[in-house]
Amino acid sequence: MEPMKVARELWDRVQARDWVGLGELLADDLVVDWPVSGERIVGRENYVAVNAEYPEGWTINVLRIVADGDVVACEVEVPHETLGAIFRVASFWTVRGGQVVDGREYWTSLGSDPSPEWRAAYVQRI
Repeated sequence: MEPMKVARELWDRVQARDWVGLGELLADDLVVDWPVSGERIVGRENYVAVNAEYPEGWTINVLRIVADGDVVACEVEVPHETLGAIFRVASFWTVRGGQVVDGREYWTSLGSDPSPEWRAAYVQRI
């Protein structure tokens, strides 16, 4: 499976809560970094468990996927009904042989990084 399709399938399987299927897309020795929270997830089982154990109430909305060779970038919105928040993630995956071998995900929630007043004259609010 080509890298872009692997990334799309990864998000589809997370949305479906298909944890076995998600694991099939991941290398045994997968390493995923979450720089914003300063965490590293090592191994397929741990990555699947982190996702499976996350409190329910969320939905995956893939906004875009872009690939360049083995590297795939994804922008995903994750509304969480229970928490009353909307999360966004920029994910960067390396895919080899049809499996994700490493990744880096930048998670944030909308409005969590308020714009400073000094930029007001130069920006438009979205």
